[in-house]
Amino acid sequence: MTLRHALACLLLLCATPGLAAGRIPYGGELRLAHNGSADPLGDPTLADSPVEAALYSFLSRPVCRLDASGAPRLAVARDLSRPMGQSVRLAMPSLSLANTLTRAWMRLTGTEAPTPYRALLFPVQGEARQLSSNGATVELPLSFPWPDMERALCHPALALPLTSVAPSLGPFSATAAKGLFEARLGYPEGRPYLDRLLLTATDDRGLARMWTAKQVHLELGVRPEAGVLTSPALYATYLSFSQRRVPADFRQAFESAIDREDLTRLFVRAPAVPMPHLLPPALLTQAPKPRPAAPGSAGGRAVTLLYDATNEDHRAVAERIQVKLHDRGYKVALEPLPRSLLRTRWAKGDYDMMLQSLLLPPVPGPALAIVLDAAGRKDLLGVELPLIGAVADMSARDAKARDRAVALGPSVQILPLYAQGLGMRVVPELGGLVLDAQGLPVLDGAYFVPAEPPPAGMSR
Repeated sequence: MTLRHALACLLLLCATPGLAAGRIPYGGELRLAHNGSADPLGDPTLADSPVEAALYSFLSRPVCRLDASGAPRLAVARDLSRPMGQSVRLAMPSLSLANTLTRAWMRLTGTEAPTPYRALLFPVQGEARQLSSNGATVELPLSFPWPDMERALCHPALALPLTSVAPSLGPFSATAAKGLFEARLGYPEGRPYLDRLLLTATDDRGLARMWTAKQVHLELGVRPEAGVLTSPALYATYLSFSQRRVPADFRQAFESAIDREDLTRLFVRAPAVPMPHLLPPALLTQAPKPRPAAPGSAGGRAVTLLYDATNEDHRAVAERIQVKLHDRGYKVALEPLPRSLLRTRWAKGDYDMMLQSLLLPPVPGPALAIVLDAAGRKDLLGVELPLIGAVADMSARDAKARDRAVALGPSVQILPLYAQGLGMRVVPELGGLVLDAQGLPVLDGAYFVPAEPPPAGMSR
């Protein structure tokens, strides 16, 4: 069953005669369990695993989000328009939010917060380093035609950061009680139907136990099985390497040693798929590439592999790579780092090899931009993006981006490994739950379906 069909069936099953007149009930506390971090949510460019991005979206959003059809829908912004072909205009709810947005995006593209998600703003003149607002309006002049700008702005990494001035910008707001979020009355899209969310961080055993005991209504991060919904696999993991620090035949050695099918099946948390090309199969369907023979040289070099200390899959995959490259003559030392420090080392180019996981947008052009920047080839953005943006038709433009991804794959210093989605379980009595095009749950319109009244003459 496809995700779209599963959600449609779920919504139909949740429908009751009491809702036939369109009266959706307000109220109730949604108990949500997840396998993400229990720590407070922070920088949206670092909260980029599917679970973390989903949790952050409850408190803050980008200026827009992509609905299930892939079309931009307003979120924080009041209006998103194009007064001219190469200019995008954002109308924010207030001057303070417009200033918050411009400061956040300028920081994103500067040296203070290094992140490959900055590539989403590359088409803006000056790479969005000198944005300003005119009252509550923010103008984004483009350096070249980029019809995907609106879709790129909906990426979760471009969500407004939470500050003491704006502690919540999403449909819910955090409270003093840990894990308790309350419905936000002033949310531009309208107050959620639910009164509050109660979040619990746990592990696989905890998720299974809480579900069996009927202690939760929604679970995020569960493994696929009967009754589990899965989102598109857009959380992509790559191995970046420095051409200066590894032998010239490193790519051949790696490709000959690593079987992506086995790596994904044995060492990566499901739902996951092997990724043989720069873009995941959800964006680029291509046959797996044949594995080359081992190179003639024996490597003979000691190298260090950096990985995200908070990502359990990174640890397992790094250890597997360490073993397989040993067979090719490499002595691989493993170095786990906090995600923020990992991104800092990436920005400085201070690594031999590095595992990177990135939440790619469901749009091939902006997704390729992020991957090229992550590969250390920001120079290619000014060459490739104008070629892609010059294609006016959306389907043809997406196809152009896929073609360029295939063509560029062998020449950039980044090796695709696997892509993951988000597994979710939801109780039948929760109606109105939808997923956006990113595959994240949208709880704004979720509600508890009223119990049907007993037949006349009977009591409960």
